[in-house]
Amino acid sequence: MLKRSDFLKQSAILLTGAALLPQDLFGKSQSKNTICILHTNDFHSRFHPFPSNHNKWPNQGGITRLTGLIDKFRHENEHVLLFDSGDVFQGTPYFNVFKGHPELKWMQNMNYDATTIGNHDFDLGFEHLTELRTKYNTPTLNCNYKITNSLTSVIKPYKIIQKGNVRIGVTGIGIDLKGLLSETAYAGLTYQDPIEPLQTTVNHLKNKEDCDFIVVLSHLGYSYDSQKIDDLKLAAKTDNIDVILGGHTHTFLDKPTTVKNKSGKQVLVNQVGWSGLVLGKIVFEV
Repeated sequence: MLKRSDFLKQSAILLTGAALLPQDLFGKSQSKNTICILHTNDFHSRFHPFPSNHNKWPNQGGITRLTGLIDKFRHENEHVLLFDSGDVFQGTPYFNVFKGHPELKWMQNMNYDATTIGNHDFDLGFEHLTELRTKYNTPTLNCNYKITNSLTSVIKPYKIIQKGNVRIGVTGIGIDLKGLLSETAYAGLTYQDPIEPLQTTVNHLKNKEDCDFIVVLSHLGYSYDSQKIDDLKLAAKTDNIDVILGGHTHTFLDKPTTVKNKSGKQVLVNQVGWSGLVLGKIVFEV
């Protein structure tokens, strides 16, 4: 069984023109139990880099560099997983004109292993979202939305992935959409506080499906000063989760945050900003 102490390397990679990266992250993995997790969040239709005169991220971000890094790590690691934590839409004219098709086509071409949905994924309504997720066959996970509309055909509570000798369980959780969207955009979808449905799903993955390692794709947000549930609170109030990969708050972390769960064991929480500026990378070994 995988232990949380078995995490060896963690990094987040800034997508600038020619970033220098630690050499120990690049070697071809020899062990069948070495797994490389890559993850994105809040892409927001950022196909091109920010302009050269941008006051914060000139010439940074964009789909070309992001694609290049993903391809590079797949070439250099035997067992790679690619995840996304929501809000792939909205933010540039690409979404206004093409209605989300190029974003999900790119995700399909990149063979994302699993994604979850954010609030902006509903910007054109749940029926359009269902059409897109069906057409491009994007694995979509959520366990805290009670769904009675067409999204039941595309959103699943979890997915199990076998890499080498490691059995990985993945699930997703989403934010309360009330106040973020018109209610018609998500009619037939009811938000549930994520702690109980998430713990139930995780316990199933651990105890019934014999998963060695459990990943949660979250679009709750990294941290709030209020009592509103976030990734840090979620990690502290649950058990049997190894990694939470977040989104929504566009939080840039230099490295994953370590949180003690209900049993005092470590959980990694990570988020990689927005607009394809950063690709998250976590490598672990059994």
